[in-house]
This record gives sequence, C-alpha cells and structure tokens, in this order.
Amino acid sequence: ALELGCYMQITPALHFLSGYKEVRGGYYGAPGRIDHKCVHPGGRKFECDVDHFDAERDRFPYPGNHFELVLVCEMIEHLLYDPMFMLLEIRRVLEEGGRMLISTPNLASIASVASLLEGRDNPQIFSIYTRPRPGEEAQIPHVREYTADELGRTVQAAGFEVETLFTENIPEYDHHRRLLGFLQENGYDIRLRGEQTYCIGIKREALPMVRYPRWLYTE
Repeated sequence: ALELGCYMQITPALHFLSGYKEVRGGYYGAPGRIDHKCVHPGGRKFECDVDHFDAERDRFPYPGNHFELVLVCEMIEHLLYDPMFMLLEIRRVLEEGGRMLISTPNLASIASVASLLEGRDNPQIFSIYTRPRPGEEAQIPHVREYTADELGRTVQAAGFEVETLFTENIPEYDHHRRLLGFLQENGYDIRLRGEQTYCIGIKREALPMVRYPRWLYTE
C-alpha cells in the first residue's frame, strides 16, 4: 500500500489494522530523497520509508502494477498544475483490480451552498492562506475543491471504475442542513451534499483514459 501526502497517521493502520506487509509513503520534495520514519501508535513500533517527489510532475519511483492500494487523502485539492498526471501515475503503479481511495472536501456541500447564499464567505471549506512563518515550509492552500460528481468523473477519466462515491457530514456545519428542504422544493438535487467526499476507484486496464478532461483543463 502507498499513502501519498504521508504524515504517518493513516500509514500505521494500513499495516496493523489492514494487514499490508509493505507500506510506503510519498511526500512532496526533491526526487531521490527517502526519509525513514518511525512512530509508536498504541505503543507498537511502526517504520516505513517515505519517498519524495512531485506527484504532479515526476514519474513515481515505483514499478508498474506494484501496489494493491493507493491513498490520496486531503491532497488533490492542493494540486497546482496537473491532477490528471498524478491520477494516471497512480493507475500505472497499481495492479489490475487495485484500488485508489481519494478523500477531499465537497465544493457542492450544503455548507458551501449556505456560504454562497449568505454572500460573505468563500464557498470552499478551506479557503484561507497559511500565515508565513520564518523557517517553516510554505503550505499550499486549497487550490481547487471538487464537487462529488466532478471527482467521480475525474477518477473515471483516469481509467478507473468508480466502486464507491459518497459524502459525509461534518457536525460543525449541521445547522446548514435546514437548507436541504429549500433546495428540494426548488428542484435541486440534495444527494451528495455532505462536506467531505470519499471515492474508491478500481484500476481497469480495459477502460479508456482522457488525459485532459474538459471540466479540469483549458482547450
């Protein structure tokens, strides 16, 4: 299993709870650098290597058809240039029938709708910049959040079969859910309105790929 954007939080669970014998991490940085990291969740020692590369521009440092699972958690919304490059590289390093799991904020959530109707705040769940601090690495903000439907279509464009696509509510935004009735009364779809989107795609070699989907790139 491979976790992109690895912070050594989910990674130990892939080994201890899900049973993956080989677990690696990927993180943004100069290609060729490998960090060996160690954590002790629940008192148990976990170690793994974290490879550095630019997921939007660099060929991933793994052979084709190598992984059973790739996690892309809270990452795709931060990409600056070419998200399809990342998805197609994930497809390359996954075995046939392997799975990719993406989690990301939902731009079409009921909380985002409420922000638009109120007309004061940006509809993205996280739309602010990180305050620069001396000596700290600059953090890339949310460049582009996706609707759940867009995310599903993007995963399909990369040659994956969408196995699961759903949204979950974040409790702090539950007070906006009264707007669901308003949307329904006015003919709008109220499905997939949670604040967080989860999508699982299965690699299928026989499925076509679209390098530059029209909803993501200019002509």
